Amino acid sequence: MERTVALTGATGFIGSLLRQRLIQSGVRLRALCRHPFVTREDGIEWVQGALEDPHALARLVDGADAVIHCAAVVRGGTVDYFQRNNVTGSMNVLRAAQASGCCERFLFMSSLAARYPHLSWYAASKHEAERQLLQAANDMTLTIFRPTAVYGPGDREMRPLFEWLLRGWLFVIGQPEARLTFLQVEDLVCAVVKWLEASVVESACYELNDGCGNGYGWADIATMAAEVRQGPVRQVNLPPVMLNGLARANLALSRLTGQAPMLTPSKVGELRHPDWSCSNEAIRQALAWEPAIRLRHALQERCF
Repeated sequence: MERTVALTGATGFIGSLLRQRLIQSGVRLRALCRHPFVTREDGIEWVQGALEDPHALARLVDGADAVIHCAAVVRGGTVDYFQRNNVTGSMNVLRAAQASGCCERFLFMSSLAARYPHLSWYAASKHEAERQLLQAANDMTLTIFRPTAVYGPGDREMRPLFEWLLRGWLFVIGQPEARLTFLQVEDLVCAVVKWLEASVVESACYELNDGCGNGYGWADIATMAAEVRQGPVRQVNLPPVMLNGLARANLALSRLTGQAPMLTPSKVGELRHPDWSCSNEAIRQALAWEPAIRLRHALQERCF
């Protein structure tokens, strides 16, 4: 039987690639979009609406036996903004899926940051969304993915850092001894497809990284980039006082322009956290998923 999948966040960084892979896998896809979307892709039914629109969500999940909730905000200037979008919005999708009476499994795209809710508004919102979803899921199978820092084509946040890295400049924005982990978006999407195609899935929370579970140190990244570019890489340390100053200035500017900021005093906590190591073991055992793209390969092939 052909599976019907409802997808939120279908026009975002992760969702754009995911919707292509889902169509290729042969599912019937219904996707939510806030604005009229002009792309024409066979197999996609677009539903115009937003996470705060119960009627749009009801149309989105009608007849869907699986829901993949990728929509989220990563930029924002207030705690309420993150809570409204990432917590209340997620609960709205879950309630719609439950009310439909046909959803068998629900996948929530969270973040490794949810492990440390004290670090930032974003981390706190993802942690709280997980908590409320788990509490409300009842008999519905709820799977949570916690990917580490995701990068790849279409990403606006990490691409500039990788581009500067291959020009010979590594901006050290965290603690010198920090352990960093990454995940290429193709590997994350592959994990989602495996979850969807699995005959049985469990209510569980899985961490995902590129296979280097112990993480990369700043020196490791510099050495790797130097080998790839066949030239030196200079490390530029950004002290906390400078990073906090930039974050405060960026937040103030965003309030004048109305643009959602990425770098805020809240975000600095995430950037300076010393340990982002994690393990793929649980998802490997559950879904037989293995990442294929390590950071070195991504730098060599420019797939970032």
